[in-house]
Amino acid sequence: FSCQWAAAHFSFHPAHSDLAYALEAGQGGTRAILAAVQAHIITYLLFTRETESTQLERLCRVGQWEQGQALATALAETLWAAGGGGRAIVCLVTAPVTVTPCEGCRANSFTERIRLFEFSEKAAAQGFISDHINCFKGKGSHGVILYLYSLLFSRTLER
Repeated sequence: FSCQWAAAHFSFHPAHSDLAYALEAGQGGTRAILAAVQAHIITYLLFTRETESTQLERLCRVGQWEQGQALATALAETLWAAGGGGRAIVCLVTAPVTVTPCEGCRANSFTERIRLFEFSEKAAAQGFISDHINCFKGKGSHGVILYLYSLLFSRTLER
């Protein structure tokens, strides 16, 4: 992955601002992934989340906790759909592990540390993602790459 991909994570505009619902998108190939997740975030904030605000206020009056919930819901929904409505795989980075790469491969110190968590219920996957949302939002978390790996594993390589 390029430096742009490695640095990409899910980051919102400041809470309670006019763009509090929007993900910040840098340059490069990660924009397409962020746009797809953004669509699910807006859908959640407008139509799923319980609030007494008007449609526009539903988007602008979003706090930090609500941003995390919207992101967790969007990630869980897309991973569940990728898994055919029967499973979701969530990839997270664990502590450093010493692994000898296969012949013809080189270690990148990131892929070797990924751990897979499989869920057979969408609510369980969403709860897990919500509990670990900083693994996708934090600077240096490689959040977009983790999400991409999660999509691939949820969808399976055969599909």
